[in-house]
Order: sequence, then C-alpha cells, then structure tokens
Amino acid sequence: MQNKLPVVYQIYPKSFYDTNGDGIGDVQGIIEKLDYLQHLGIDMIWLTPIFTSPQRDNGYDVADYLAIDPVFGTMESVEVLIEEAKRRNIGIMFDMVLNHTSTEHAWFKRALEDPQYREFYFFRDKPTNWESKFGGNAWEYVESLNLYYLHLFDVTQADLNWEHEPVFQALVDVVNFWLDKGIQGLRFDVINLVSKPDPDSFEDDHEGDGRRFYTDGPRIHEHLHRLNQETFGKYPNITTVGELSSTDVHNGVAYAAPKNQELSTIFNFHHLKVDYKDGKKWELMPFDFLQFKTLMKTWQDAMAASNANMSLFLNNHDQPRSVSRFGNDREYPFESATALATAMQLMRGMPYIFQGEEIGLPNAYFDTIDDYRDVESINYYEILKASMTESDALEILRQRSRDNSRTPIPWDDTRHHGFTTGTPWLGLTKYPKVQTVADNLDNPNSVFHYYRKLIALRKASQTIESGTITFEAMDHPELMIYTREYNGETIVVVINFYGNTVAYQPKENVKEILLSNVGRTTLATPCELKPYEACVYTLVA
Repeated sequence: MQNKLPVVYQIYPKSFYDTNGDGIGDVQGIIEKLDYLQHLGIDMIWLTPIFTSPQRDNGYDVADYLAIDPVFGTMESVEVLIEEAKRRNIGIMFDMVLNHTSTEHAWFKRALEDPQYREFYFFRDKPTNWESKFGGNAWEYVESLNLYYLHLFDVTQADLNWEHEPVFQALVDVVNFWLDKGIQGLRFDVINLVSKPDPDSFEDDHEGDGRRFYTDGPRIHEHLHRLNQETFGKYPNITTVGELSSTDVHNGVAYAAPKNQELSTIFNFHHLKVDYKDGKKWELMPFDFLQFKTLMKTWQDAMAASNANMSLFLNNHDQPRSVSRFGNDREYPFESATALATAMQLMRGMPYIFQGEEIGLPNAYFDTIDDYRDVESINYYEILKASMTESDALEILRQRSRDNSRTPIPWDDTRHHGFTTGTPWLGLTKYPKVQTVADNLDNPNSVFHYYRKLIALRKASQTIESGTITFEAMDHPELMIYTREYNGETIVVVINFYGNTVAYQPKENVKEILLSNVGRTTLATPCELKPYEACVYTLVA
C-alpha cells in the first residue's frame, strides 16, 4: 500500500472517449486524454472491466480474464496505456470481477459437459427462494443437466465457488498476470459476496432475499487474507479496494485494517441509500441529510480507530449523478457540484472522482425506456409497470438508473459533443445547456478548476492527508461541519447542503480561508452561508 493514498479517477471506458468511430469509448481514447487527467491532478485511473465480455452487464460479465475485449482495444494498447500513464506518474487500477463469470466463459461452458468443472460454480437440483440483485429468482434452470445454477446478478453471470480450491488458484493466477503487466491498483467487485455457505446447507430465506446467507460469508476474511498473501501482498505499493455489498461497520473495518492484511481500502454504500424509501432502491424519497451525516461519522470514526481507510465518493458507474441527486443541478449547478466535492474529498480516506464529476455532469434525463441500455433498469422497468403507471416507472428510472452515470462525456460543442464521430452506444445527457470539458477548461471559475484546487489542497496538507476527523453540529438540518487536526493545525470544513441562506457562527480564531466555492475571503462573526456554499478555513494555533 502506498504511503499516501492516491486520488483516484474512475473511467467507464465505453463512455469516456471513442477514437475509431464505433460509438464506444476505447483504450486509445484514454491514452489520448492522459494529459487532461494529469492536468486535473489525479494519481490513479480505475478502469471498469475491459476484459473480453458479451457486455450483457457492461463488462461485469467476464468471458476471459486474460484477454482485452476488441471493442476496447488490444493487449498492446493496454500495455501502452500502462506505460504512458506511468510516465505521467499515474497508476492504473484494474477492476477484478471475481464473484462470477459470464456463462460464455470457458469454465462455465466446460461445466455444462464436465462434472469436474461443475464444481467451479453452484449447481443444484433444487433452487432456493433467493432473489437476484437484478430482479427475479437467483437460480437458472439448465434443461440439459436438469440442474439450476446460482446467479446473484444477471442470469448470464454465474457465481464462482471459492470454496473449491482450483477456483481460488485460478483467480490467483489471473490477479498475478495483471500485476506482472504493471498495474498499480486492484478494485475487487462485490468481493464480500464470494464466500458462500456450504452448498449442501443452502436454504430458503423466509426473512429476506437471501443476502444474509452470503454477505460477509463464513470464510471471507480467510479468503481475502490468502489472496493478499498470494498476489498483491507480494508486490510493492499496490493499492487495493474492495466493493462491499450490504456489509456492516465491523466487517468493513476488518477488511481494511492494516493488521489483517486483506485490503488497503473499501467501498461501502450505506450513505448512498439515504434516499431509498423504506430501504428500497426503486422507491423514491428526498435524501435524509441527518442520516447521511450520521453514517459518515459512524464509518469515519470506526475506520480511524483501527487505522483503516475508506473510499470517499458520491458517484460511480452504478449511482445517479450526485449533483442531480443531492444538489440542485438547475438553479445551483456549480455550487452544488463543488459543495459536494468539498464535503467528500477532504474527509479521512481515499478520494475518488468519477468521470464527468469534475465538470459537474448531471443525470441523463432520458424520456423513454428506449433511451436506456442498463439491464438492471430495463428489468426493473417491467417490474415497476406491474404496479404503477408507465410515467411513474419512468420517473423512478430517471432518478435511479445506472445509465445516469454512464452517458458519454461531453468533450466539446461538436457533433455528439466530441465523444464519437459515429453513433454513441448510449445517448448523451438530455440536460439543457450542459457544460462540456472545453467549457470548463476555458473558464477559470469552472467546476474543473475548483477540483484542481481541491486536489492540490489535499496533496499539500498533511492535516488533510493524515489528521484526525471530528464531526460537529450533527443535528443541524442544513450544515455539515467537520474538523481535521494534525500536529497543532486545525482545518474546519463547513458545507451548506441546501438552497437556503443559513446562519453560521464560525470559530472566533479564524486564521485563513483555504478554499471557498463562492469566492469568500473573510468570515465575519456571525455570517451567512449562501446556498450550497462550501468553505474551508484554518484556525490560529
């Protein structure tokens, strides 16, 4: 693990930049934009999967872990990307999907013919009532075998049996193959689901959808420690992050605590469920700000107590755009984007920027179901229509669909906003008067240039990098306030999360304003914070 946690920029390659006119972003497109990313100031690029895949789930259905999907490029182009990024002091993080493979993978195809390979997956003669996270039952019938196989996600994503030693060793070989290629980071997809119960004891869940039987499963920490020891733990300065589905604080800390030698950092998603009505993704409500703050404090405090680190993010390829979700992208687009960035980027942990976040890119605002490509969204649209009007179902998709984050990057004002000379695989956002990358670069007061200042502040400040964190005013309905302290320096971060002017009583010994998204240079006592204002200041020692 690196001494300093990198600032990570996530790229969803299909939607980043297309160089060959097929409407799909490619590795060469990333290479051509490396100078842009270097200018932003990031340290590492996380690529969502570019392995050979039928693309049923946009690359998270891997058919060959050791080959690059031709739609993205070649092994040679990936090697060039690794080297060109390294020349700019940027590492490459690969996304490893080790919970399941595509049913097009050679292992699964052999499993249909060879009983030995059937042990690579979970085949049973009787299914349980577990539900797929993409909707419907989590078991699929194979008529030729008169058996069912487990798929916690899409029907074409068969879960691997990590309890079968040949599976584990095969995955070790996969990880080491890419480490030998020179990648510096590993992001493990839904890694806390890989330890299933004994297949002979699989049972129906009469209390839920089955996740309590496989989430943070019985051997998960043993598996991850072994993976560490046999792969990335043997390489210097490798950054790892585990995506954790429905985990709890206790397990989250255990995954990331250095003494356990499992992972460098973790993703958890509890703070991104604060607008789920009754905890259900496909039911809408305004986000619960007090719950959001409580969750952030709980996780930050727990991680700090064990010298562990969490990921700092509001956006990724599976989440709606935060500026549309937690801000006001119509009346306060700049302020919302920069306030949310300030809130997350200066906490304790490893910060992430999802492509487009640095220009304040909003949701897709699609009009019809024909606009969508995401398999989860299309599946749930049919489920939702059974109990509501088509209009209501579309409104839920407009707020919840993963395609909100996957619209192509608008680079400039040319055709298709410069993303491609062909037809984009997914339409660009229908938000009116979207700010392009070119617009942001030309405007010194843009979201992009604010991000540059934010990143520079984090890198220059030992207090932000290593200091303690203390949350204040937890019951305030509109403000998030926390302090970072290190070696006698105190930095205060205060953010107005709403579109109202809010009275604020700053500390009396304000020394200097380090950053303000509204151009503030002084703090009177008391003062008023403007809508979506973010202010970062130091105190006199």
